[in-house]
Amino acid sequence: MDWTFVSNLILASVRMATPLIFLALAELYSQRAGLVHIGLEGLASIGSLVGFLVCLITGDPFLGVLAGAVVGIAVNMIYAFATIHLCAEQIVYGMAINIFAPALAAFIYRVYFGAGSELVQVKLMSTVAIPGLKDIPFIGPLLFDQTPMVYLAYALVIFTAIYFNKTKSGLNYKAVGEHPKAAATLGIPVIGIKYLASVICGALAGIGGAYLTTCYSTTYVDGNVAGRGFIALAAVIFGRWSAGGVVLACLFFGFCDALQIRLQVGSSGIPYQFFQMIPYVATVVVLALIGAKKAGPKAVGKPYRKEER
Repeated sequence: MDWTFVSNLILASVRMATPLIFLALAELYSQRAGLVHIGLEGLASIGSLVGFLVCLITGDPFLGVLAGAVVGIAVNMIYAFATIHLCAEQIVYGMAINIFAPALAAFIYRVYFGAGSELVQVKLMSTVAIPGLKDIPFIGPLLFDQTPMVYLAYALVIFTAIYFNKTKSGLNYKAVGEHPKAAATLGIPVIGIKYLASVICGALAGIGGAYLTTCYSTTYVDGNVAGRGFIALAAVIFGRWSAGGVVLACLFFGFCDALQIRLQVGSSGIPYQFFQMIPYVATVVVLALIGAKKAGPKAVGKPYRKEER
């Protein structure tokens, strides 16, 4: 282990944390409006496939990311209608999205490419270096020589922190997740905010999935999301439902993911599956240690019935 190994490990951690940040912010916006969404895995899966196809057809990774956001919103409207309008159980419909969306993605892929086809590759999004800042030792390549999606992820973290803590609109948004009936008496459009949260959640989760096939990997394979949706859900709990905490949690899990890949390459005689467990074991350990110390929004997971007072 030398300085090059450490710097490459940290750089890889930032890249691998980026899709987790998009997914965790998606869950954060959803839960702040009282909607617990365990269907991030499914939304990311369909976003990954559609982003890949659009990038392949158009040759533009940015259009692929945009398409991932659009399909994420479209699929999430199923969850939104069922849980907001029909007051259905949120956990059940979140799991339904996790079953439906990856199956739909696999079906579309096989219809488009056919069974047993060769892996098709796309051109990944190029990095954009910020002149001057990229030359700063160690920090420059880490923070200022990344793809635009990395910059967007951290810009969204800053925006989210300011929005929820410094704006009246953000406080109204959080009130819906804490006590929707009290919020309604103050004239806050509870139903509208819940649907807005579903749009934001679907878009961010779709972007997180599209990142995997437009910025991270050149091809699409079934299961490429690899549990990141559930890790992002844990990151929201680990981060105590705050934007700053969420990004630190995602960086931690991204570090674990980057570490297990490098341990696979540098170790011999040890089954690679042992190292693949590291991010998931870390998730379980973190939840066991701190997950129960602070509850989230008080109305999260509870249906809101407008006629009840």
